[in-house]
Amino acid sequence: MSSSQLFQIVNFAALIGWIILGGSILFKRPFWRDVIAGQGWPTALSIIYTCLIIFFFAKLDGGFDTLENVQKLFTSPWAALAGWVHYLAFDLLTGAYLSRRVMEDGLPRLVLVVILPLTFLFGPIGYLAYQVTRLTLRKVSAAA
Repeated sequence: MSSSQLFQIVNFAALIGWIILGGSILFKRPFWRDVIAGQGWPTALSIIYTCLIIFFFAKLDGGFDTLENVQKLFTSPWAALAGWVHYLAFDLLTGAYLSRRVMEDGLPRLVLVVILPLTFLFGPIGYLAYQVTRLTLRKVSAAA
């Protein structure tokens, strides 16, 4: 299997994970949110990531000590794929965590319409949007 083929597979798998996460919120299914999208899917992606690291990392040029070495590291399609799977796993994990927190914090589920796409596309920006929303709504409710 080529790195391009595996890229297509993990992208599709991550998309299914996000669809499960969205459906779990829409239909109020915490098991699907927490166990399937929040644990199972990120674990599967983490296994793929681990395999990529085991089989390809030692053969790569570059490293993590300078920006130039990081750039060299990601010139390999397999290293770039490993980095991408890393993002996919952690973004889905973060999306499930934020979804759970929104429910636990008693925030309107509607805020997830903004937070989840931001997390899906830009990871940390979705997390930041959750923090800002949580603090803003907390101040508004305290002032009322």
